[in-house]
Amino acid sequence: MSASTQSIPTQPRRVDQLIAHYGQSHQSPGNEVIHFIAIPLIMLSLVGMLFALHPYVAYAFIAASMVYYARLSVVFLAAMVVWSALTVAGVLAMGSSVLPISVAIFAGAWILQFIGHKMEGKKPSFFEDIQYLWVGPLFVLSKLFGKLSVRW
Repeated sequence: MSASTQSIPTQPRRVDQLIAHYGQSHQSPGNEVIHFIAIPLIMLSLVGMLFALHPYVAYAFIAASMVYYARLSVVFLAAMVVWSALTVAGVLAMGSSVLPISVAIFAGAWILQFIGHKMEGKKPSFFEDIQYLWVGPLFVLSKLFGKLSVRW
């Protein structure tokens, strides 16, 4: 067999590795459902709390997050740009009550997350690596993309 016809083993893409690892502690259907609800709420509340500090702090966080996503996948980046725009719209809709609403959502969503992990019997992935806080939304999107046959 010549060198040009040999198959070269390919390494899984980093984004695929991260989502697969994240998925290992999110196998229970109940935990997955909780995460599909809680992750968007946590994102909304986090951006809301940062926005309450100063809008530029929230926008800087979103921009830094987009750099992270851009390094992983153009498809996920595009989806996260849309998701972030919707998140900002939700924050703006909270008006002057953005801080108390965001704090309440944040607390409630994290309580749900920990209930889900108690059901799962596994600790949250971000306990071992903080970047999994950014992978959570990709996990949710990967499940949605799978149902829609979208390749990321």
